Amino acid sequence: MRKINLLCVITKLELGGAQKQLLDLITNLDKEKFNPFLFTANEGLLIPEALSINGLTLIKSRYLERAINPLKDALAFFEIYRVIKNNKIDIVHTHSSKAGILGRWAAKLAKVKVILHTVHGWSFNDYQGFLRIFFICLERLNAYFTDKLIVVSHYDKQRGLANNIGEKDKYTLIRYGIDYPEFSIKEQNLRKDLGISPNDLVVGMIACLKPQKSPQDFIKLANLVNKIIPDIKFLLVGDGILRLNIERLIEKLNLKSSVILTGWRRDIPRILSVIDIFILTSLWEGLPIVVLEAMASSRPIVVTHTGGVQEAIIDGKTGFLVPPQDIGKMAERLITLLRDAQLRNAIGQNARDSLNFDFRIDNMVHNTQYCYDNLIRDKGVRYVH
Repeated sequence: MRKINLLCVITKLELGGAQKQLLDLITNLDKEKFNPFLFTANEGLLIPEALSINGLTLIKSRYLERAINPLKDALAFFEIYRVIKNNKIDIVHTHSSKAGILGRWAAKLAKVKVILHTVHGWSFNDYQGFLRIFFICLERLNAYFTDKLIVVSHYDKQRGLANNIGEKDKYTLIRYGIDYPEFSIKEQNLRKDLGISPNDLVVGMIACLKPQKSPQDFIKLANLVNKIIPDIKFLLVGDGILRLNIERLIEKLNLKSSVILTGWRRDIPRILSVIDIFILTSLWEGLPIVVLEAMASSRPIVVTHTGGVQEAIIDGKTGFLVPPQDIGKMAERLITLLRDAQLRNAIGQNARDSLNFDFRIDNMVHNTQYCYDNLIRDKGVRYVH
């Protein structure tokens, strides 16, 4: 009788919802029952946080990276296989698209008893053209030998089933978990550090600067709104491959005095405390955790109607949903909130009050461990009680 050896695999520990939730899960796992391992890329902004988790064995890959590279991907695959064999892994739980493919195939080849994958938004989307069919086929194949597909939204479950990815009984819904007290702070000094006066209204977005998040739409929104209500500050938190394009667009639209680029920040609760209205301009999503964090911070939200956000936001009551890339509609909703402080406060409070126990960290950890327990019992894995 021994502990269960659990290997989690994620492509890169960058600042993102999937990464944050995975580290929260590992931190709060029952270490009397589970012995956790984490396999990930060699570099990532959250590596220090992973190294600080008590009882976690962190394994950094020499070859795993986000970009497709057949040689490096093959080498990363065999790295995962060796980790599984050398550590007698009982459960492999993959997160993110590439890790989900390589990790599950390595687990299958190594004859791991239990294989799970969490869908933080599918690897395919409506903007991929012919690649979309390729990724759907990969997801179908991987689902065939996956014991459980964990989704964070009903939307992702229905999208998976609609594309014949796995059977219905393979899916289980486990929401992202939020640490509510963490998002109850009031921060004023940060405004001064960012060059924002106490009376400025601040519209903010927190996102990786990549095509999925469409950050150029945030800059276009700032341009449109500032023509109607001058002196609004727009705060864009994050970094990524579109950073240079965003800087050029800000200069082209003469918005240097209105838009603040912070780069990556680890103090998201503090950032949210200085934002008056939260924006997200994504083209596709699963269920973005930053929306839940903004709601927990009592912030009114204007977000594109993508993925599972409709399962968290009631349009007009706890936030506003607008079609992707509809800058005009988003500007209308934003201007309404900017002109009405009472409405901002009411929607922000409604948003926080609407987040029930489903979105608590304790619930997320409990439901995941319950899933592990059922699968290891069904597979006859012996472990310490």
